[in-house]
Amino acid sequence: MGDTEDLTQLRAILTNASGDTPLAHRFRALFSLKSLGREGINEAIDIIEEAFNDDSALLKHELAYVLGQTKNRHAVPTLQNVLKDENEDPMVRHEAAEALGAIGDKGSLVLLKEYFEKDPLEVVRQTCELAIARIEWEHSKLSKQEVLEESQFSSIDPAPPLPYENTSVEQLQKILVDQSLSLFERYRAMFRLRDLGTAESVDALITGFNDPSALFRHEIAYVFGQLCDPRSVNALVNVLQNEDEEGMVRHEAAEALGSIATDDVMPVLQKFMQDKERVVRESAVVALDMYEYERSGEMEYASVQSASTVTA
Repeated sequence: MGDTEDLTQLRAILTNASGDTPLAHRFRALFSLKSLGREGINEAIDIIEEAFNDDSALLKHELAYVLGQTKNRHAVPTLQNVLKDENEDPMVRHEAAEALGAIGDKGSLVLLKEYFEKDPLEVVRQTCELAIARIEWEHSKLSKQEVLEESQFSSIDPAPPLPYENTSVEQLQKILVDQSLSLFERYRAMFRLRDLGTAESVDALITGFNDPSALFRHEIAYVFGQLCDPRSVNALVNVLQNEDEEGMVRHEAAEALGSIATDDVMPVLQKFMQDKERVVRESAVVALDMYEYERSGEMEYASVQSASTVTA
C-alpha cells in the first residue's frame, strides 16, 4: 500500500468519515499521523488540522498536543488560530499554547505575550507564561550550557527538567510547591522528579495535587501517566473521583490510570465511562483502550486495525 493510500485511511479514521469510528481508533490514527508529521510530512499535519472541526474537546486537545510534539512549524498557523478562538474550549486553547512552546517558534512570542497579559482564563494565561519561558529558554545560551540528564521519555515537555546535578528529592519538592517561584521553575522541578523516578520522587510529586493551579495539577497527573508507577494509583483515583475537580485534571488522571494498567484500574475506569462530564467519559474510554494496549504486548499505541502499518 502506498503512502497516499495510508494517509487517506488515516484521514478517514481520524475525521470519523464513516460516522461510527470508535474514539479510541481515532486516537490511534492520530498517533500514527504524529510520527509522519514529525518526519516532515506536511500532509499529515493538514489531516490533523482538519479534525479541529470535531465537537469533542478531548480529541481537539489531543490534536493540539500532537501538533506540538511533531515540532513541525507547518502547524504553527493552525495552533495560533486555536489559541485566538475564545469560543473554543479552554482545554483546547491551553494545549494550543503549550504546543507553540513545544515547537519553539519565536514568531509566536508576540501572540503568546498578548494572551498571557489579557486572557480572562487562568489556565490559558499560565500556559502562555510557560510557553514564553520555554521558547526563550530554548533559544538562550543557558540551554546550551546546562547539563541535562538524558531522559527515558521522548515527549517535548512544557519545561525542561532542572539540570543533572539536582538530585535531592527534598530540595526538588520544595521548589515544586513554592508559590513564590515562577511556574516555569516549578515545572522544571516536576520533570526532574519524574526523571529521577524513585519512590521518594513519586511521593514528592503527589504533593503537587494540592496546588491551587488546575494547570499544575493536570501536569502532575500527566507525569504519573508517563511514569506508570503503581504507587501513584491511589492519588490518581482520588483525583478522578473528585467531581469538584476541574475536568482537565480528572481527564488526565483517567488517562494516567489507563497507562499504569494495574488490575485494580479497569473497574475504576469502567465506572467513569458513565460520568456526567463528557471529557471524563471520553477519557475513560480512551484510557481503557490504553489499558488493553499496555497488556497486549503491541509494539506501539498507534496501531489500528484498518491502518496498522503506516510508512513514510
